[in-house]
Amino acid sequence: MKWEMHENSLFAVLLRSPWWVSLAIAIAIAAALRIFLPLEFAIFGGLPFVVIACVAGWRQFKRPGAKRIATTLERARGLSADAFRAALEEGYRRQGYSAKRGDGAADLVITQRGIVTLVGCRRWKAARTGIEPLREFDAATSEQGAHKRLYVAVGEVSDAARAFAAKKAIKLVDGEELATLLPK
Repeated sequence: MKWEMHENSLFAVLLRSPWWVSLAIAIAIAAALRIFLPLEFAIFGGLPFVVIACVAGWRQFKRPGAKRIATTLERARGLSADAFRAALEEGYRRQGYSAKRGDGAADLVITQRGIVTLVGCRRWKAARTGIEPLREFDAATSEQGAHKRLYVAVGEVSDAARAFAAKKAIKLVDGEELATLLPK
């Protein structure tokens, strides 16, 4: 059984926030508790927020910067379709997936712990991805029995396309996430 934190819980919000926010909360809690409790107990009360600050800081340290994202995406635009698909395969394998070439609308089929995910990256090079490629991908993959579906886009994705993807449970892979996935 996999334990997941609710996306709007306090700790999930703090993990998405800058690391120093959690550290400031830890200090504030310890200072408030110090009024009523000995120092050791006051520090212990703020300890969970220090841990969250460390985890958030580590995640933020590992994230690629804006320059790396831009250069990685620019380099990806210069790849051929086969080279881009191979780079995606390699990236998913590094993350622990087994990846193979797909047939039909799915360019890749990735599997991790029995969960099958179809990946579409046919129009990955487009400067702006609208709703039409996502409709085609949805129509072609909705009956294939996969657990999840991903659509890869190097360029900008329109708001209508993002809304359609959210409605049809298609996860978009672009920007920072794509730059993290592709090899350096």
